[in-house]
Amino acid sequence: MTSSSYSKLVLVMCFMISAFGIAIGAKFDQEFDITWGDGRAKILNNGDLLTLTLDKISGSGFQSKNEYLFGKIDMQLKLVPGNSAGTVTAYYLSSQGATHDEIDFEFLGNLSGDPYTLHTNVFSQGKGNREQQFHLWFDPTADFHTYSITWNPQRIIFYVDGTPIREYKNSESIGVSYPKNQPMRIYSSLWNADDWATRGGLVKTDWSQAPFSASYRNFSANACIPTSSSSCSSNSATSTSNSWLNEELDNTSQERLKWVQKNYMVYDYCTDSKRFPQGFPADCVQNN
Repeated sequence: MTSSSYSKLVLVMCFMISAFGIAIGAKFDQEFDITWGDGRAKILNNGDLLTLTLDKISGSGFQSKNEYLFGKIDMQLKLVPGNSAGTVTAYYLSSQGATHDEIDFEFLGNLSGDPYTLHTNVFSQGKGNREQQFHLWFDPTADFHTYSITWNPQRIIFYVDGTPIREYKNSESIGVSYPKNQPMRIYSSLWNADDWATRGGLVKTDWSQAPFSASYRNFSANACIPTSSSSCSSNSATSTSNSWLNEELDNTSQERLKWVQKNYMVYDYCTDSKRFPQGFPADCVQNN
């Protein structure tokens, strides 16, 4: 089956067993549940703003009420300012279980004046180890910026403010599994990971700077939501709104991706010969 045919099949299946959810400017209290933190996570401003806080006792986190099977997800984040070393702000899609699928953004804090590290990864059937890491071309603590994931049957694209930073292509044709069968929720958390997050754990969290706080706004999801319904919701996808299902990078976007990867990528598993002395993973063929 060609990728185009598979996309059409997915579209039909979404209409048969799911609803296309279109949540633009959605309220956090309607779309998410705070799951941990004992009051350290707060929904404010009539549902338009969500904040997570970390102190020496605990971090905090939330998850989406809906599960998604392919879609375009956008979230604006403003990260922990100042000395954020040891902290991790995680924002990702994931299913559950030992053979889970997962698509990760993780923001690794650093000492004041040093750049954040944006860590990305893709898991399929419980297997990850597909890390790419970047520094950003702006201060992610000074204002809100948009971090997006497009996930369709052919590829996963990570965006920052509309600029693609990573494309992970479906490599099933060469025997590499790809996230396509397990619906995933959105999760986010702010937590202490000073055993590994900053310079491999050499720099520890400075608790005199606590509490640490990250903020979220302007969540939107244009995605397939598996439900028991036999028809789409009233917000049924149009040819425009489901364009993510066949989204790929045009020539301009490919050039922007190359610019980011040339100037801001600081780690790529597909070039780490010390880690893979017997040869790089098979999916590196498709993704380089």
